[in-house]
Amino acid sequence: MGGGKNGDNRGGRRRFSRRRGRESVQGARYENPREGNKNAAESSPLNEGKLEKKRGGFYERPRWTPPVLASKPLPAPVCPWCGKPIKDIAAAVADKVSGEPVHFDCVIARISEGETLKSGDVISYIGGGRFGIIHYNNPPDPRDFVITKIFEWENKDNRSEWRRSVSDYFSVT
Repeated sequence: MGGGKNGDNRGGRRRFSRRRGRESVQGARYENPREGNKNAAESSPLNEGKLEKKRGGFYERPRWTPPVLASKPLPAPVCPWCGKPIKDIAAAVADKVSGEPVHFDCVIARISEGETLKSGDVISYIGGGRFGIIHYNNPPDPRDFVITKIFEWENKDNRSEWRRSVSDYFSVT
């Protein structure tokens, strides 16, 4: 089987071709049905001095330029709770009171100090700057859970200044 339309194995790309001798019939110009009557269009006073637009020509397109990456390295602040440097600043969480970056694990440890966990309970990040105590009814099945308590940790309206400087390293386009 051919890959084109109508089984002609041309891919449906038939080109109009002129037959020899048709142009000299009674001195008339042979007319391509796709292009229309060129004699009338060429002699129009509106088209004087204009170039004919060609089909399928190349157009100048702007070249893609890669984004400029930040030249300085990511900041590595010190966690005010444990005193160790924060190596993965993108995974840091803002402190509730001061707004300074702290380790994600330090926040979970601080929440677990003030809460008593039952069997099947886990402290987890639930999104939107919130942490929660999650109770798994059937621990082998992670789909069966209930959020028993929510801790509002980061304020969505007040974004910390250190987050803006870090986001420039990841959002370059």
